[in-house]
Amino acid sequence: MENEMRSIGEMARDGGLSVSALRFYDRAGVLVPAWVDPVSGYRWYEPEQLEEARLLARLRRAGMPLADIRLVLAGWAGADSELVRGLLDAHLRRLELGLSDARSEFSTLRALLDRRENPMTSLTTATVRLSVPAAELAAALDSVRFAAGTDPELPMLGGILFDIEGEGLNTVATDRYRMAVARARTTGHGDFHVRTVVPLPLADAMRALLAGDESVHLVVDGDRVTLEAGDRQTAGQSLGSEFPDYRRLVQLSAGRRARVDTAAFRDALETGPVRAGETRKQDGEPCALSVLRVTGNGTVIVCEDGDDDQDNVAVNREFLLHALAAGARDELILELGAPTAPLAIRRPDDADSFSILMPVRLED
Repeated sequence: MENEMRSIGEMARDGGLSVSALRFYDRAGVLVPAWVDPVSGYRWYEPEQLEEARLLARLRRAGMPLADIRLVLAGWAGADSELVRGLLDAHLRRLELGLSDARSEFSTLRALLDRRENPMTSLTTATVRLSVPAAELAAALDSVRFAAGTDPELPMLGGILFDIEGEGLNTVATDRYRMAVARARTTGHGDFHVRTVVPLPLADAMRALLAGDESVHLVVDGDRVTLEAGDRQTAGQSLGSEFPDYRRLVQLSAGRRARVDTAAFRDALETGPVRAGETRKQDGEPCALSVLRVTGNGTVIVCEDGDDDQDNVAVNREFLLHALAAGARDELILELGAPTAPLAIRRPDDADSFSILMPVRLED
């Protein structure tokens, strides 16, 4: 029988649905496998079910509710084209109405933004000059660089925020799916609170000048940012100050914490299971997922395919590997909350430097 049928992995690959989604649709009675092995529980599908899987994938990408999908599949199987056309037209009308409502709300929000001061606007117009230990600024840039955005539609995220206040410089980067924060000490700039977004090419040029233990000088003069390292310097125009209020975004509920050996955990991720045929899109690109859980004894495990524990958290594996490398510690602390809550990667010895990753939903 198996030779004539598709396994769940093959159906996922050929039908455009993830393995976990196929399990979900089986439990929901939407796309039920033709046969389930009574011993292993493994699902098998008839060849003709491939068309239904592809149709289901298209309908879900179009955002059709599950109740309507049931009817479309039933009508499709029964060649009831009138029912199917009616359901498709009704869903399209809902989408168009929703888009019209969204445009109206966004128009109102833009008007409100135009009438209020951006809370992230620079708090001073004076020229600010401060000293930063070169090694600390280099470490701060290395810690956050991986999380900077590349979306041309959001140019303000295509840089690193320098948030200068008191005796510290917070560097922050985010592409919406991940965020990284690190801190370096500063001296000499007084009580000014300054925020400026340094574009990535300038940030990389600054990093190239940072060597040794000596201090370097950072100068912010309006929208111009300059780094002076001895007799060398690099300068450029900032991206302005329209950057998310990161202090609100990193206020996370306490999750389950686990200390991990970074090298061993990286190896577990790189060699461990990725859900067969399973991808999700973040930032417009497909991404392989690692599914994690903190066990009762405080150990983080990479879950096998078929492990559907309610506490599992799925993350973009490449993003997590980047965050571990940027953590720059032999041991790190992973903090996992609910499956829909951000995952935090923290340093045991540095509360001011950390990163967070948005999870990815396994089931539609």
